Amino acid sequence: GIGRAVAVALSGAGARVTALSRTAADLESLARECPGIETLCLDLADWEAVEAAVGAAGPFELLVNNAAVAELQPFLEVTRSALQRSLDVNFGAVLHVSQIVARQMIAQGVPGAIVNVSSQASKRALRDHAVYCSTKSALDMLSKVMAMELGPHKIRVNTVNPTVVMTDMGRINWSDPQKSAAMINRIPLGKFAEVDDVVNSILFLLSDKSAMTTGSSLMIDGGFLVS
Repeated sequence: GIGRAVAVALSGAGARVTALSRTAADLESLARECPGIETLCLDLADWEAVEAAVGAAGPFELLVNNAAVAELQPFLEVTRSALQRSLDVNFGAVLHVSQIVARQMIAQGVPGAIVNVSSQASKRALRDHAVYCSTKSALDMLSKVMAMELGPHKIRVNTVNPTVVMTDMGRINWSDPQKSAAMINRIPLGKFAEVDDVVNSILFLLSDKSAMTTGSSLMIDGGFLVS
């Protein structure tokens, strides 16, 4: 939901947008909604295919890394397959796609901005989220190192770290009042984030309005971390 909304917002703002997903149906409906958006149907875990397709689609000036998987398991039951898939998508794919796009930016000699979609789970332990929390923490640190190394090339790198977001999936996963109340009670603003809350923060970090912001994590958590 977040990735789609970002693509639509950027297209509406006049950007040339290329949307990447492994789900063809999602890309087809997005293309119908916004005919100007180009689409790439790829599994981000397939490095060779991503290298070829993203390399051919560029160059780009802006990048949003939003794809993620959340395979929730108690720590003692974490499987190798869940660990590997999460590392491949939540961490490895961000590193790889960012490498491809940043090299293009540097070759073109243009400034750029990269926003990686992390989570409040990178900052706070959550039950059954051992792998998810860990990969998002790794993503936060990767983003800081990227900001350090790409800064001299005028490429800014930041993360947004939302709480639960009311995407279609979010509404399903948090529809149980008992489950949602336990989380909302820890959020001073007393509510979960809406998709637009995240989209607007991403647009800010992509824009020149945040020209001196890099290596930062923008919390979109309603105060969750201060409680």
